[in-house]
Amino acid sequence: MLFRVDPASPVALGDQIAASVRRAIAEGTVEPGERLPAARVLADSLGVNVHTVLRGYQRLREEGLIELRRGRGAVVVEATSSRARAGLLVRVRELVEEARRLGLTEDELVHLVRTGLR
Repeated sequence: MLFRVDPASPVALGDQIAASVRRAIAEGTVEPGERLPAARVLADSLGVNVHTVLRGYQRLREEGLIELRRGRGAVVVEATSSRARAGLLVRVRELVEEARRLGLTEDELVHLVRTGLR
């Protein structure tokens, strides 16, 4: 699994890490039951603070995408419809917040979503 962060991005580093995991789950490159890298190892490889990685992992846990197990680390869980829906709603909220921050109107955002589906 490939993790990338862009320190120049306005998106928080922990959120970028969470997005990398979400993308890998959506693409099927990470399977349920698979362990994610240990927070300390990932932090060292990305050159970020371990707490930054833990924030990203915590966000994924709140979305129901991973479990944090003492001694086993972060493990991708089997997606259930309610967990997947909750995770999607979190990402939709983030999208709307980002669109507002960028000054997009609701109509512009809807148009982007519709044209992105084609």
